[in-house]
Amino acid sequence: MRIDLHTHSTASDGTDTPAELVANAAAAGLDVVALTDHDTVGGHKQAIDALPDGLTLVIGAELSCRVDGVGMHLLAYLFDPADAELERARELVRDDRVPRAREMVRKLRALDVPVTWEQVARIAGDGSVGRPHVAAALVELGVVPTVSDAFTPDWLGNGGRAYAEKHEFDPFEAVRLVKAAGGVTVFAHPAAVKRGAVVPESTIAALADAGLDGVEVDHMDHDGPTRARLRGLARELGLLTTGSSDYHGTRKTVELGACTTDPEIYGEITRRATGAFPVPGAGGAGPR
Repeated sequence: MRIDLHTHSTASDGTDTPAELVANAAAAGLDVVALTDHDTVGGHKQAIDALPDGLTLVIGAELSCRVDGVGMHLLAYLFDPADAELERARELVRDDRVPRAREMVRKLRALDVPVTWEQVARIAGDGSVGRPHVAAALVELGVVPTVSDAFTPDWLGNGGRAYAEKHEFDPFEAVRLVKAAGGVTVFAHPAAVKRGAVVPESTIAALADAGLDGVEVDHMDHDGPTRARLRGLARELGLLTTGSSDYHGTRKTVELGACTTDPEIYGEITRRATGAFPVPGAGGAGPR
């Protein structure tokens, strides 16, 4: 089985519609794909309706978190998407996205970058606006060659010259909310240092004590030694280890299935989840 547990669609900052994403996942030879848009489940219905035979969809979301001044992302899988408390918390984060993006545009213009809010809004389309849309505007203007190059201290990286903070989850509260909604939690790209500061291993240990299920080890932003170190840490803490592409369509160069999750780990994730079933074939199951 080929399993990719971290992808994005136009419901947040990817360039594939949810329907295109599942079609492309099947074409890439995946057996299982998780749709984990930022702080939203808005793309799930379209993905389920378009789901090809032979492909299983895992509903999920990537939650924006901050702890001790450091940003981090938490992948949430197979939670009840109708859980009211978790939805209210996600809504608070989404509501702050537009003011934050506008502030980043303001800071970039103060740095003599001719970006406009209209440009960023056009790139975001119907998606939940975020830093990658501002980054894409920088690529359009020729300021940086790729979206990834915009996530540095020079531009939009954490604490960077044009960075702006937003309302984010406390990760310990996020773990509690997802678990209460029957879901499973995995710390996304925990050692992606090129994006900015990362949380220390002591925080990962504390999150494990609070119920964190796993860490995303095999990721394009982790080199070989980093992956080995994270695997060792996961063994010490009793955490699951996942792998995924963090696919964003044409917004990033990584392809679907570039990194994958071991089928046994996937099986354990589905066993732990009580909020929703994976959806097989051409649509079907919802919350348990």
